[in-house]
Amino acid sequence: MTAQVKAALAEITRGVEEVLIESELADKLAQEKPLVIKAGFDPTAPDLHLGHTVLINKLRLFQDYGHKVVFLIGDFTGMIGDPTGKNVTRQPLTEEQVLANAETYKEQVFKILDPAKTEIRFNSEWMSKMGAAEMIKLAARQTVARMLERDDFKKRYKGNQAIAIHEFLYPLVQGWDSVELQADVELGGTDQRFNLLMGRELQKEQGQRPQTVLMVPLLEGLDGVQKMSKSLNNYIGITEPANDMFGKIMSISDELMWRYFELLSFRPLEQIAGFKSRVQEGENPRDIKVLLAKEIIARFHSEADADKAEQDFIQRFQKNAIPEDMPEYELAPGEDGMPIGNVLKEAGLVGSTSDAMRMIKQSAVKKDGEKLTDNKMLCTTADSGVYQVGKRRFARITFV
Repeated sequence: MTAQVKAALAEITRGVEEVLIESELADKLAQEKPLVIKAGFDPTAPDLHLGHTVLINKLRLFQDYGHKVVFLIGDFTGMIGDPTGKNVTRQPLTEEQVLANAETYKEQVFKILDPAKTEIRFNSEWMSKMGAAEMIKLAARQTVARMLERDDFKKRYKGNQAIAIHEFLYPLVQGWDSVELQADVELGGTDQRFNLLMGRELQKEQGQRPQTVLMVPLLEGLDGVQKMSKSLNNYIGITEPANDMFGKIMSISDELMWRYFELLSFRPLEQIAGFKSRVQEGENPRDIKVLLAKEIIARFHSEADADKAEQDFIQRFQKNAIPEDMPEYELAPGEDGMPIGNVLKEAGLVGSTSDAMRMIKQSAVKKDGEKLTDNKMLCTTADSGVYQVGKRRFARITFV
């Protein structure tokens, strides 16, 4: 193994949970021709968050080493519904939903990937042409017993929970995608192990060199426990405003910060180790966390936005100041006044009036810096001012 290949292998496998098989990957990296690097995305959610970027960053790294990335949008498999990690059958998406979500993915993914080295493909290109006879032949390549080796299927079967026949097709279709693309490497999360290995098996049967599989860990969300997910509201979206991203990153625990450095930062591991030493010697972890926040914000916005977000954070949180720029609303309270819950909802500070009641109960609502405690408050023209919910949401409200 040459020093160049060894260095590339070390960088590519940084933070990777498992490689099957590493010696194969080393051999492929030593080739002169560009490799085909595949990653599949079912367009079931239109917003990418930092959890998704753990994998996408690896794709970009392969591009930096001269390889071609195939960003595969599973518009066909998206209509089946990926059963991975689910204890119930997923509702399939309509064709319109799939295509709408796919467009959003295409827009967002080039915040990371190099468009010149990226090929966007849809697996309906070949799967829609596969007739019933061919699909039956594909299904005949695996047994029900083999499918039930998957943890999620096994648990559902033992728990007498329904497993639809079409769900068994999902791993087969994902594996067949690798055959069609002649993938050299496929990336996926650790929860995709069964599906990723299916690609290797089907490629072997078709006489192709089996793809190497790289499994990346699932990034924990802001709570430090559950994986980052929009449905759990513990995520950081890559299109969020710079100030929101900065505040969220600064809110993670000091322990979780190192996990984010490992999986999200592009800094050398030696430099991160140096940061750890500085903290152990007494430096405030908050100062190191600022470096992480600014690196990530500069990646998705700009360095100027990162600097401004830092200054806004200092003003808003460390000095408890009210930001200069905030949304402004004019609301008509009516003769009887407007309930505070409705005010906060109309100003976009909460998602619902019940959220408003909960935040008031938690002493998380302020007007002009003073906490509001009366959830039955009726706002009138005398109650205009700056309203705040939590640490990051502000609005200037004028009652007219």
